[in-house]
Amino acid sequence: MKYVLRSAGGSLRTIHRGSPWPLGSTITPVGVNFSVAAPTANRVELLIFSNAEASSPEQIIELSEQHRSGDYWHVEVEGLKAGSCYGYRVFGPLEAGGHGFLPAKVLVDPCARAIDGWEVYQRVAATGASPNTDRCLKSVVSERDPFDFKAHPRPRHSWQDTVIYEVHVGGFTKRSDSGVAQDQRGTYLGLIDKIPYFKRLGVTTIELLPIQEFDPNDAPAGRDNIWGYSPLSWFTPHHGYATGADPNLARKQVRDLVAACHDAGIEVLLDVVYNHTTEGNRNGPTLSWRGFADRTYYHQSDAGDYLDVSGCGNSIAANDPLSRQLILESLRCWANELGIDGFRFDLGIALSRGEKLKPLEHPPLFEAMEADPLLSELKLVSEPWDCGGLYRLSDFPAKRIGTWNGHFRDALRSFWKGDEGSTWALGQRLRGSPDLYDGKAASLGSSVNLITAHDGFSLMDLVSFNNKHNLANGENNRDGENHNISWNHGLEGPSSDPTINALRQRQQRNLLSTLLLSRGVPMLLMGDEVGRSQGGNNNTWCQDSPLSWMIWSDDYCDHELRAFVSHLLNIRRQLSVLFNPTVPHKEKKLALSDNSDDFWRQWHGVELSKPDWANWSHCLAMSVQQGNHGSVLWMGFNAYFKEMHFALPEAASPWHRLIDTARLTGDDLLIGPKRWTSSEAPLEARSLVVMIAQSYAEELSF
Repeated sequence: MKYVLRSAGGSLRTIHRGSPWPLGSTITPVGVNFSVAAPTANRVELLIFSNAEASSPEQIIELSEQHRSGDYWHVEVEGLKAGSCYGYRVFGPLEAGGHGFLPAKVLVDPCARAIDGWEVYQRVAATGASPNTDRCLKSVVSERDPFDFKAHPRPRHSWQDTVIYEVHVGGFTKRSDSGVAQDQRGTYLGLIDKIPYFKRLGVTTIELLPIQEFDPNDAPAGRDNIWGYSPLSWFTPHHGYATGADPNLARKQVRDLVAACHDAGIEVLLDVVYNHTTEGNRNGPTLSWRGFADRTYYHQSDAGDYLDVSGCGNSIAANDPLSRQLILESLRCWANELGIDGFRFDLGIALSRGEKLKPLEHPPLFEAMEADPLLSELKLVSEPWDCGGLYRLSDFPAKRIGTWNGHFRDALRSFWKGDEGSTWALGQRLRGSPDLYDGKAASLGSSVNLITAHDGFSLMDLVSFNNKHNLANGENNRDGENHNISWNHGLEGPSSDPTINALRQRQQRNLLSTLLLSRGVPMLLMGDEVGRSQGGNNNTWCQDSPLSWMIWSDDYCDHELRAFVSHLLNIRRQLSVLFNPTVPHKEKKLALSDNSDDFWRQWHGVELSKPDWANWSHCLAMSVQQGNHGSVLWMGFNAYFKEMHFALPEAASPWHRLIDTARLTGDDLLIGPKRWTSSEAPLEARSLVVMIAQSYAEELSF
């Protein structure tokens, strides 16, 4: 059936009933097909705008029941093409408490691949009941071409080889000394220029903080939301990281970034936020989801209040079929259209909650995600906690989704800080956290180990501050984590005392060595490898300033620390059978034969085979034995304030010292292992030493 409608400008457009699939706006041979879910609406208007700054629509197309299939409203409009701007108004009952429909508000298509109108947009206009047509964002018709995997195939690093580097697209190249052209600083294209940096460092995978479209105005007055953990769209790349005025350029530039990374053997993971949106609580703006299906997309109480386990005013009801469909479509968009290699789910366990936020043993979203063949080859990682107190690590309700191991982070911080009762926990983390995984070491890919992340202190600040210093955020220092397990080593903040600075440098090496030489998948935070500080601010989500940016100047970068990190990653890569085996080392010798080559782990203290797990202990050592041939690896950890002398086990071949964190500058160990002839290893106060048998030392190249 055809209809001919006259636009405000006098031109004629022919419309057809259209199709409910695909969702969003799709280019057809004659124009564009539009489809959107609004299950309880009784009328929908599609608004066509002449441009992104237009204060009123050029054409209004009313969709009645004949344009409806179940929960979906759809229409095909002839003559439109990529770049056309549109929005929706949705009509229906308004319930007590403000739930339901606000047809005065122009809504963004939840499946839009591009959004424009930022020059006229006002967030406040999306609140209340007054029209916002002259100050609204517009959805933009986009192509949906698949990513060219034939020309730029996924690197597909195994979990054993994977090393993740968490990076903020805008902050990484924002500084004038970043070496990136001025018009590309803080952009997708600017990040391409830094791919050689990732390669030299030795990471295999970059994890981008959210680049799903977000509203920078979703922040206190005078500040910008730069982390992007309150999405405006789950399909649109953030406009602020693109160069050029065309809103569809962001899609192309994300593809260019991913293609360049793939060509260099670097995987790209995306930090995604499906647990809540930028619409906030019921007093927040009506921008998209709320206006189409308020009670469908958000968890709500019987009284109509938004239920919140995100800490941001609302929680997405991922158990609902329409919400689930939208999230799966978003994942497919990023993975198959833009080439993303995997996802990290912010507060991911919140997506396992059902009616009234009850935790589900078999969350339908995770089941559908794991069964989807289009998502089957991706790396999937999640935070195992949410703000409602749910924390599921070994029992995370999805087999293919690994989790951030917050216990690993806390154990390493506590041990090197010198806390009592921390040695046993360190041993558990070095074992692969069997205490957290039903008595068995976590399988590779199920546990992502970390010391720091975007949310919290940087590594330099972890060893420089006892307390957070977040006054710049405008919340009277109330925001940010209070339990940081940090230590300033004698002075709060920057110091000119060489003794304090040397100790801080050593502690950074201790923490990084323990992270990168432990079994599991390690994640590094942007800038930790060069001593980047945030001035003690552990929640820089609204600081688009040098406080949040990567450092590049020789005057501020610790290049020796970066060389040390690269050295560690090189060792880890070449000796994965010792440091990161696919099958965990046994905890005792296998009684197979006298000539067994099986590896097994033995624990020590300062004396051989006598580990001290007592509450007061601050020292630990472990060795990896090769059958009956002797030790091939020894690692000693001394978090005590005095030097300790450790007895060394008999080596399978002569010992060589591989790492000594007490050697801070001009370290000749970076050239290669050094022969060690003594039967004991002195460990200076708060230091770590690694010994390796000559047979393995000879295999290393530097």
